[in-house]
Amino acid sequence: MSEGNQDSAEVEALIPSASEKASTKKRATAKAGKVVKKVRKVVRKKKASKESSTAKFIKYAALFLLVTQMVGLVLLMRYTRTHQAADQPLYLASTAVFVMEVMKFVICCIVIAYQTGGDLIGELQHHVLESPMEMLKLCVPSLLYTVQNNLLYLALTNLDASTYQVCYQLKILTTALFSAILLQRKFSTLKWISLVILTVGVAVVQISGSGDKHAKVVEGAHSHRFIGLVAVLCAACTSGFSGVYFEKILKGSTTTLWIRNVQMGLPSI
Repeated sequence: MSEGNQDSAEVEALIPSASEKASTKKRATAKAGKVVKKVRKVVRKKKASKESSTAKFIKYAALFLLVTQMVGLVLLMRYTRTHQAADQPLYLASTAVFVMEVMKFVICCIVIAYQTGGDLIGELQHHVLESPMEMLKLCVPSLLYTVQNNLLYLALTNLDASTYQVCYQLKILTTALFSAILLQRKFSTLKWISLVILTVGVAVVQISGSGDKHAKVVEGAHSHRFIGLVAVLCAACTSGFSGVYFEKILKGSTTTLWIRNVQMGLPSI
């Protein structure tokens, strides 16, 4: 073979063929695709981490506000029902409940107006005036919540705040019972044992409170421990039933919670 042919063959050997070019291009594309997938995966993880941290913050903040609201409400209700001048009449519990319901109604209307871009009248007309059956169904929890709120004022008038708080925790038991009956919800044996222990604890508090001579001398002439106990037990029952009933209505419904609160608040007002 001549030197020219040998040089030509060596040059051709150095130049990659079309199939080799295609193969190299595929490998480069595959590597680039893997890099892009890794980058996207990292971005998704960072985004999920930020969302999870935000969700945790909202969850714990809501829990803190709920605990503060419940404790503060009980203490304020007890204080206003027991600390006042002897020559001044005690305010009506129904008036306090009415004012509370009006405030809740106004707040819900503001939120609905914000969510719908100012179409509050149209939303109320559609979900209230044009939905009589929905309003009728929500009259049940509305009536029960109204009775419950009045019972809570009666209970706090006749019980100290700590006894009230312990006894009112029976609503956990009543909620579990009504959930098992109405929603066919299943609870583990451990949960039922916990509920039994809760009930026993409430009973112990009542027995020890009844045996305490100092506890019998309650502030004010209108304080009767038995009346307060009956009131808080009835409130726990109404709370459990109305909460489970309201949850059953919410399931499978596309109506927002704010609209449901308005539907439930109007009959109570």
